[in-house]
Amino acid sequence: MESNHLKPLTVTGAVITVSSSRKPGTDASGKALIDLLSADGIEVTHYAVVPDDVARIRAEVSAATSRATCVIVTGGTGLTPDDVTIEAVAPLLAKTIDGFGELFRLKSYEEIGTAAILSRAIAGVIDGRAVFCIPGSTKAVTLAAREIIIPEIRHILTHASSGQR
Repeated sequence: MESNHLKPLTVTGAVITVSSSRKPGTDASGKALIDLLSADGIEVTHYAVVPDDVARIRAEVSAATSRATCVIVTGGTGLTPDDVTIEAVAPLLAKTIDGFGELFRLKSYEEIGTAAILSRAIAGVIDGRAVFCIPGSTKAVTLAAREIIIPEIRHILTHASSGQR
């Protein structure tokens, strides 16, 4: 992509881990995301671990979008009854980025085969901020962040923030 297509902007990150069993000290996936974002010069301005609860997830996403331009929610995207991240976040999205989930599943398929269909990874925009919901495994967050989110976040935000603040 041509650099003149990108607006000069500062990207800030937020990481939200959805889990009823992890705590900040045991959240390897959240730590991996923070490390990957930081290595790319993206300051992480918000971090939280919340339980699998629609209201708590929505409240945390709201807090994160007030503090960061790139919000990554990890965990709770599977098919078990307590996996409610997608149900919590999808209604909040003003626009969806359908290609993110499609590309994530394609790249996952290359690594794990047909089990990739179990991922309900999604992305979209809330108030000019990019929000990504990805599976909670360290391998999945590394794949999503390194191969899709970090390479495209400035491009996404250039478009998402047009006409915003």
